[in-house]
Amino acid sequence: MLLTMAGAKSGQARLTPLEYFTIEGRTVIIGTYDGAPENPTWAHNLRANPMAHIEICAESYDVAARELPADERDALFSSLVERAGRMGGYRTRTTRMFPIFELRRI
Repeated sequence: MLLTMAGAKSGQARLTPLEYFTIEGRTVIIGTYDGAPENPTWAHNLRANPMAHIEICAESYDVAARELPADERDALFSSLVERAGRMGGYRTRTTRMFPIFELRRI
């Protein structure tokens, strides 16, 4: 997926390639940052301005990002580990909780 969002400070367009997952009809992205101790910049940007644009293959559309609250995030993380086992490995590298965002088409 290509995610285009506004920079939190600059307001300028930022393009980021990301892996995404479709779970129960929802498009989600997860801020593992390969298990780094800090969240990826794109998560900070989406928190500041949740309106974004995505491109997946030939599809391109605007989305509203919603960060999942802890209970939803924890439940969904298990599904993500089942689909992509490396997610569990990333979790062992840090104490932070990975932010998960649902991207809803608008």
